[in-house]
Amino acid sequence: MAGRYGRPRSVLRMRTVAGQVFLLQVAIVVLLVAAAMAALVLQSRADGDREALHRSVAVAESFANSPGIEQALKSPNPTKVLQPRAEAARKRSEVDFIVVMNTQGIRYTHPITNRIGKKFVGTLKPALAGGVVTEKITGTIGPLVQAVVPVFGHDGKVIGLVSAGITVSRVSGVVDDQFPLLFGAAAGILLLTTGGTALVSRRLRRQTHGLGPAEMTRMYEHHDAVLHAVREGVIIIGGDGRLLLANDEARRLLDLPTDVEGRQIADLGLDPATARLLASGRVITDEVHPVGERLLAVNQRLTDQVGGPPGSVTTLRDTTELRALTGRADVARSRLKLLYDAGTEIGTTLDVRRTCEEFAEFAAARFADVVTVDLAEDVLVGEEPTPTGGSGVQMRRTAASGAPPDSGLYPVGHLIRFDPATALGAGIASGEPVLEADLTAFSGWHLQNPQRARKIVGHGIHSMIAVPLRARGAILGVVIFWRSQEPEPFEEEELSLAEELVARAAVSIDNARRYTREHTMAVTLQRSLLPRALPDQNAVEAAYRYLPAQAGHSGLGGVGGDWFDIIPLPGARVALVVGDVVGHGLHAAATMGRLRTAVHNFANLDLPPDEILWHLDELVTRIDQDEGAGGAEASVTGATCLYAIYDPASGTCTMARAGHVQPVVLWPDGTAEIAEVPGGPPLGLGGLPFDTWQRQLPESTRLVLFTDGLVEDRNRDIDDGMALLSRTLTDRPGRTPEETCEAALGALLPERPSDDIALLVASTRVLDAAHVADWDVPPDPSAVAQIRAAAVRKLIDWGLAEEAFTAELILSELVTNSIRYASGPIGVRLIRDTSLICEVSDRSSTSPHLRQAATTDEGGRGLFLIAQLAERWGTRYTSSGKVIWTEQVLTDGDLVAGAADDGDP
Repeated sequence: MAGRYGRPRSVLRMRTVAGQVFLLQVAIVVLLVAAAMAALVLQSRADGDREALHRSVAVAESFANSPGIEQALKSPNPTKVLQPRAEAARKRSEVDFIVVMNTQGIRYTHPITNRIGKKFVGTLKPALAGGVVTEKITGTIGPLVQAVVPVFGHDGKVIGLVSAGITVSRVSGVVDDQFPLLFGAAAGILLLTTGGTALVSRRLRRQTHGLGPAEMTRMYEHHDAVLHAVREGVIIIGGDGRLLLANDEARRLLDLPTDVEGRQIADLGLDPATARLLASGRVITDEVHPVGERLLAVNQRLTDQVGGPPGSVTTLRDTTELRALTGRADVARSRLKLLYDAGTEIGTTLDVRRTCEEFAEFAAARFADVVTVDLAEDVLVGEEPTPTGGSGVQMRRTAASGAPPDSGLYPVGHLIRFDPATALGAGIASGEPVLEADLTAFSGWHLQNPQRARKIVGHGIHSMIAVPLRARGAILGVVIFWRSQEPEPFEEEELSLAEELVARAAVSIDNARRYTREHTMAVTLQRSLLPRALPDQNAVEAAYRYLPAQAGHSGLGGVGGDWFDIIPLPGARVALVVGDVVGHGLHAAATMGRLRTAVHNFANLDLPPDEILWHLDELVTRIDQDEGAGGAEASVTGATCLYAIYDPASGTCTMARAGHVQPVVLWPDGTAEIAEVPGGPPLGLGGLPFDTWQRQLPESTRLVLFTDGLVEDRNRDIDDGMALLSRTLTDRPGRTPEETCEAALGALLPERPSDDIALLVASTRVLDAAHVADWDVPPDPSAVAQIRAAAVRKLIDWGLAEEAFTAELILSELVTNSIRYASGPIGVRLIRDTSLICEVSDRSSTSPHLRQAATTDEGGRGLFLIAQLAERWGTRYTSSGKVIWTEQVLTDGDLVAGAADDGDP
């Protein structure tokens, strides 16, 4: 190093190990020359060296070019493949070693196995360039000549190295035999030389850690080059406080002069803090210290920790630009994380108000101290916002977070009109953000409401950013960020971040708005399709509940396809219907409407429940086929239905179901029973029959019909729900249908229903026997007069004398037709209900047809007259035949008289 900075070094004053070795070698040469070694010995030695050189090169090249060497080097374990081959070749070629290594000099083979995996000692660089390296060294087995040759791959590149070596003694044995006297004479000299060389070599190995002169020279050159080429300053300070070494980077960073080595730290002209730091000798790890205009990361360690000389070594790294880049990267990273978190925490529901609340809570906790969200009134109900006029923008405060009590800010729910004369009002109208860095300056923002403005500033709110909520070009509202706790005002960079946050929130709010609109449309459609009121009938006392699924819950559409119906049937009977269309949204609601209309039409045919479901199944199958042929993706498959008919005259209830959940029957004694209605397939599978369930029900029996949304939930199995419903019903069996509905919903309704719920509770009534009269009619035309007379008497008893004449004509015609055209027993039944019902039954399945008789026809006018006299008439088929029925409207006076008769003892 002294020579590097201009101070020459005297050969006579050498005190290094390398100098001592050099002088020793000179002495050995002089002694050998003085011994007058014979020219033959010299020639023999030269020949031995040449022979050793040729043999080592030949053996190395032969092994390097041997077949399979490339595959062995590329194998997972080259040592396993090459070690046996190398040992065999060594023994055959009579060399001392054959070493195969990789391009980094790591041995794969060696005669001494514990040296495998260690670095080869020798020159490799020319061989790595494709040449052959030969050198003579003195190893542990004596003087030897070794050669290093490359191993080429199939692509011509060097993939490994092979070295072969042989000791000079192996090839010079002939000379020893020929000149024993000569070597005997030189033995004393060689013994002296060997002893001196061993002594010096031992000291050299101890001081150089086993490195030879060539390695020491290369290490010094590399050390010197690396030390001054690295972009990190290195300073070594001795125990006496003198600077022993400083590389070029350290001189640049500390602005040191050229001749600094050997000088005290205090004399280098450094600033006091840096001088104290370097002289302190304390251990430092990545401490940042300002030096001039630079920020240096300092690491310092003591040199005497492992037995070295006293002192310290210090490294310096310039982190000025890195700190600036790191700061910008941290800011960008924090912004990205903030935006990512906003995307995951805002818009978790499809509710407009809740989305605004989520955004206000998130922004108040992560960006500003106080956040308010104001929306246009139309947006809150799911409509598109109307364009603003010149009178200002009106918005409803929807959410606020972080606002202290009585802060002067408008409360949630307040309708705010933003004055277009203020920057805030103009910014909302134009869709541009507004930054008010210093609210205390009252630069015009306070004109919106001067009194509230003073109150806001009085509560410590000093800075504000307002960003309009824009979605698809429309202004949905405005978000205002307020700062009070942090003393620094909002800056331009924070304005851009606020815009990005609001842009993300605007998408979620607009999605919630559009969902609200679609949900409202679906609810409106479904409400229009469901019964608005229960029809007038005396068969049952009924109550119902319909609850759509929670809007936006689990991504479902809220409105589904559940429906119910109460349909009055002829003969004072009533049909109870509950159905469910799988799915949610407009399609499910529209499909429900189609099925409900179909059920009404099929009910008018007065068919039994199983046939009703069969016809409904056929209809759904045809609808699916038509929609599939038209390329429609949605279908009706998956609809279920339960159809029940109750006859109050006989107390008989008949049910059939198509894939629907079974109803519950609450008997008058307070016990609940799940009606085991035979399960048919869901509607739309086509062609499968339906079975019926028929029971005699006492009066005040409650039929509880419902859809699966009541008893089944994601947290409750349907069997558990059915058991809970049964317990709820039996808890207080005397409840009215309305109270039963409330009790069932109170016990089973989840907090946020994931499916629609339709519930229909019907308490059965049984007609008083005094309101029903029936007769068996013999198949004799003369019996018609007797039946007419008996019917008239019964009507007079009921106080319906005014209807007797019409009823007499109707019965006469119907009974006459049955006697003439039908067979088997004929029955007549009169029922006084909200209307007068006449029924004639027989065993024939032939239905009469209404026709217009010509003026010359003798018959064909009977049904025509019945149709003119009766309010309604029709035919109902039974398992044993048919029933022809008519209904006559009763006046209010008849009903009042009937009620008085009922109350007369």
